[in-house]
Amino acid sequence: MVGISAKKLRLLINTVRGRQVGDALDVLRSMPSPAANVVSKTIRSASANAENNELMDRENLMITRITADQGPPLRRFRPKARGRAGRFNHPSSHLTVEVEERGT
Repeated sequence: MVGISAKKLRLLINTVRGRQVGDALDVLRSMPSPAANVVSKTIRSASANAENNELMDRENLMITRITADQGPPLRRFRPKARGRAGRFNHPSSHLTVEVEERGT
């Protein structure tokens, strides 16, 4: 669960889909968006899980599937004129990364 809208995350994940993990992390490191840090943390976590749990080689991992789906909104209130309060929804998203080992 990420406190960033899925629309903003999809702009970033489209640039790294289908790349090797090392290349994807290099691309995300050079991006100025705060969402790039969140995406890179998720990719690092997925590659570490594949390396430790599935005994895959980290050098050969590729991002096979990465998605950003809409998550549950946080309902908040903002002050309005004449002592009223207006409700707004703060979007969130669910980020999923799947990696797979490719032979060299």
